[in-house]
Order: sequence, then C-alpha cells, then structure tokens
Amino acid sequence: MEEKLKHLEFIQNVITRMNQNSFLIKGWAVTLVSALYALAAKDADMKFVIISYIAIATFWCLDALYLSMERQYRGLYNAARSGSVGDFDMNAKPYATGKNTWKRAFISRTILFFYGLLVGIALIAMFVLQ
Repeated sequence: MEEKLKHLEFIQNVITRMNQNSFLIKGWAVTLVSALYALAAKDADMKFVIISYIAIATFWCLDALYLSMERQYRGLYNAARSGSVGDFDMNAKPYATGKNTWKRAFISRTILFFYGLLVGIALIAMFVLQ
C-alpha cells in the first residue's frame, strides 16, 4: 500500500509540474506580447505586431503540449489508483488518446479562449497602427 501511495505521489508531482509550466507559459506570453505591442506603438512599426503573431503561435503550441501531457498523466494517475498499471510505471503514452492528444488540447476551451483573446488584441493593434 505504501508503494502505491508513493507511486501516486510521483504522478501527482508530474501533473503539478505540467500545470505550473502551463501557467508560466501564459505569463510569458502576455509579457512578451505586451512588450511587442508597446514597441509597435512607440515606433508605429507593424513588424512588432507580426512578430507577436509568431510568439502567440509558439506559446499556444507549447501550452497545448503541456496540457495534453498533464491530461495523459491524469489518465495514468487514475489507472494507478485503480491498480491497473504496474508499480512505479510512469509511462503516460498509452493515455494519449481522445481529449488527451495535442490536437484536442490545442483547441480546448481554456487555451482557445486565452490565445484567441491575444490574437484578437493583435488584430486590433494592427488596425490601430494603420
């Protein structure tokens, strides 16, 4: 029983780390995109807004990766809790199906709303700078 609890703790630590990474990525995305908008407004240069689209897409993809990995480890956690995986098995790849895939995480509600909002702000910035 003690091994099972330790195993669950290991998996929970990975889930927590993925969640923290996702949170940090969102913070970096807002910081970098805001700085690019400030530079674009200061110099009235559209290049900074174009660069912000690249930054948004990069952070969006990375955030979706962490969300999909977090979901996979949640699947592993549930399997370990029910006893259907071996002791200290940390392979979450068998749970990379359905909503746990990167593609589904990419269009999940929370990520789509957050990065969609950043894209919307970038569109507004483009029209204001013209």
